[in-house]
Amino acid sequence: MEKERLEKQIDFILEADKEKNIIRQTHLSGNGRRENDAEHAWHMAIMVYLLKEYANEEIDVAKAMLMALIHDIVEIDAGDTYAYDLKGRETKKMREEQAAERIFGLLPENQGEELKNLFQEYEASETPEARFVRAMDNFQPLLLNNSNDGRDWREHEIGKQQVMKRHITNTKSGSNIIWECAKKIIEENVRNGNIKDD
Repeated sequence: MEKERLEKQIDFILEADKEKNIIRQTHLSGNGRRENDAEHAWHMAIMVYLLKEYANEEIDVAKAMLMALIHDIVEIDAGDTYAYDLKGRETKKMREEQAAERIFGLLPENQGEELKNLFQEYEASETPEARFVRAMDNFQPLLLNNSNDGRDWREHEIGKQQVMKRHITNTKSGSNIIWECAKKIIEENVRNGNIKDD
């Protein structure tokens, strides 16, 4: 019985390694290569810990860090949907729910349910942890884009209203202070011509 449980956990660990192959649109700081999902999740988990004092509400930091680490694991099956890809977003929820069933289903039942519930909590964005992790999920690529002189915004011809809407919806509910910081970064990039002023 114990061996079967360990085998399932190892299967999940090896499956989770595939997250390193999911390439995102965002480039690493300093105009490096495009980051992968695992790097994005790791970076967010560090941010959750470092910036926890700016959360709008008291959060369970360990829970929020784990949520950050697993929030995109479903993209192993579902693929990365670019933040501003409206067509891709139409099927995103369905693709990710199917992926969650399969991927978390690899684990022993109690752990699989725990992680699937944590993923669903993130998606619902109704708890302090989920709201703060969402804020980090938006702030992290914003910081990278800013460090790259707006490279990704320019490449995709992203407009101010698109960026502001995303941050008003997702960043502000998790952290008013991070939202204010994000707003300054957005405005600066509009002035510099990295984000279209629409």
